[in-house]
Amino acid sequence: MFLKSENTYLRALEPTDLEFLYTLENDISVWHVGNTLTPYSKFVLEQYLENAALDIYTIKQLRLVICNASEEAVGAVDLYDFDPMHRRAGVGIAIAPGHRKNGHASDALQLLLSYCQNTLMLHQLFCSVTASNLKSIDLFTKAGFKSIGIRKDWLRTPDGWEDVVEFQKVF
Repeated sequence: MFLKSENTYLRALEPTDLEFLYTLENDISVWHVGNTLTPYSKFVLEQYLENAALDIYTIKQLRLVICNASEEAVGAVDLYDFDPMHRRAGVGIAIAPGHRKNGHASDALQLLLSYCQNTLMLHQLFCSVTASNLKSIDLFTKAGFKSIGIRKDWLRTPDGWEDVVEFQKVF
C-alpha cells in the first residue's frame, strides 16, 4: 500500500463504506463548511459510490477514505475542482467525531500531498477554512500551505457571518 504512514493509510472508497459516508455526510455540525443544507440519502450516496471509481481526470474529483492502523475508517480526504491543464485542485478533509486529535488528519494530508506532487504531478493545492476553525488553520499551515487572503463575511452560520481564510500550497 503506497498511501500509508505508521498510523494512517488512505484507500479508495468501497461499497461497504455506505454507512460510514452516511454518518460523515449527515453531520450537521460541519454542513456550513461544505455549503450543505439538506441531508444525503443512502440512495444518493450509493450512486456516488458507483461513480467513485471513475478516474480523477474524468470526474474532476477524488475522495479517499482515511483509515487508522486497525483498518477502521476514521475520515475522508477530498480533491475537488481538479484542473489538469493548470495542474491544481482543492483539498478538503473531515475526521469523524470520536477519531479527532489522533494525528490522522495530519498524516492523511501528508500522504495526500505526496500523492498530488509525485503521482498526479500537480503544481498546487488550495483550500478554504473558516476563520474560527483554528485546528484546520494549524493543520494546513503546518503542512506548508500559505494564507493568501480572507473572504469577509463569506459564510452565513446560525451565529452570524463568518470569514473564510484561503490557503494555497505551491509545490
